[in-house]
Amino acid sequence: MASQSHEGVVPENPNLDFAGTTPYEDYVQADVLTHLQQPLSDDPGEMAFLVTTQVMELWFTVLVHEWQTAAEALRHDDLARTRAALKRSTYELRSLNASWEPLAHLTPAEFNSYRSALGEGSGFQSAMYRRLEFLLGEKSASMLVPHRGTPRVHDELSKALHEPSLYDEVLRFLARRGEDVPEAVLKRDVSRPYEADPAVEAVWADIYTRGGEDELVRLGESLTEVAELVWRWRNDHLVATRRAMGSKVGTGGSAGVAWLEKRAAKYVFPELWTARSHV
Repeated sequence: MASQSHEGVVPENPNLDFAGTTPYEDYVQADVLTHLQQPLSDDPGEMAFLVTTQVMELWFTVLVHEWQTAAEALRHDDLARTRAALKRSTYELRSLNASWEPLAHLTPAEFNSYRSALGEGSGFQSAMYRRLEFLLGEKSASMLVPHRGTPRVHDELSKALHEPSLYDEVLRFLARRGEDVPEAVLKRDVSRPYEADPAVEAVWADIYTRGGEDELVRLGESLTEVAELVWRWRNDHLVATRRAMGSKVGTGGSAGVAWLEKRAAKYVFPELWTARSHV
């Protein structure tokens, strides 16, 4: 975007002379980003795999920021700010999901040509993705174990494990609005995975039955859009992995496709889906 001079006139030519790094570089840190790639094989396809994975990590970071923003807004009963953050996250989730495209058509031979470069590395070891899952209510203390050797990361994950998820904050907000959310759900151990509750399903069914332009319905739809895109991410991951390596054991000793199939079958914010059968 061109900048204007102090007289308000757009200069004919941009300023090209800077004493140090360019203002763009200072802000974006492009030189850092474009020199983070260190392929470990001679295969030309590894570069796309490495960059795609790094791009995914950046999208995880943005999504964690958005859902933390939404959770904080809910704690202050700021529904407009919550829905704005959730809406932004749907655009970002679509971009994250599109990141699979460079990897989605790998043949087993193509993947195997640089798979050994990963060693014991696996996506389930991603600390930022783990924070994202924790915000969705997918808590697991065992997933802190891989990060014991990096105290800062381990501390951040431990903190996230013991904080309410985004959905916990949603249910607390609904309770403050007079909805009949069970006390046991409101006071549950938030370090444990969220489990669907029939009474919460009834709350959402009642909200949707009231229908119209109710702001709680709009909140529910914003969350449903997020949940659907998370489900699509999991399915795209499953398909890309199945195409590249079949049912072999995953890198890092993970269960590979079997684990991803289990994840893909599960929806986040579960009562938002089951409540629709009762409206």
